Amino acid sequence: MAARFNQRLPTGALAALVTLVLDQASKYWLLNVLDIAEHAPVRVTPFFDLVLQWNIGISFGLLQNDSPAAQLTLMLVKVVAVIALAIWMARSQTILATIALGLIIGGAIGNAIDRIAYGAVVDFALFHIEIAGKTYTWYVFNLADTAIVAGVAGLLYDSFIAIPAAKAP
Repeated sequence: MAARFNQRLPTGALAALVTLVLDQASKYWLLNVLDIAEHAPVRVTPFFDLVLQWNIGISFGLLQNDSPAAQLTLMLVKVVAVIALAIWMARSQTILATIALGLIIGGAIGNAIDRIAYGAVVDFALFHIEIAGKTYTWYVFNLADTAIVAGVAGLLYDSFIAIPAAKAP
């Protein structure tokens, strides 16, 4: 068990670190190089734009509240969640779960850094489609959000599909 623990944990930590670096680098580039605040929206494809949206809430813009107490509460919940996820990652039994947890941890830390630095999470990716003259859009999100969703999907796959069901004796 200890040998597996030592082999998996660095992989999960690397997934978290890569996620965090890519997330923060993309936000830095958008804010400081592209200057998305001045140039938004930037049409990348007919169905994808770069925009700037400051998210003071939680996932998908829920619970929008910019009061200091609400922001502090969100940060405390995030710290507890990251600690719990790190413990789970350290005890993980599969490489998929370890990487998935690393993605979630890296994404959570990336969004937490935004809250500390800007008071809100930097969201910038917007998918949309036009049908019969009406435009339909999805939530604006960032790479950290994408990593969190991919991590949750990986955990679900690992929990329900990847491990064979125990056979009855």
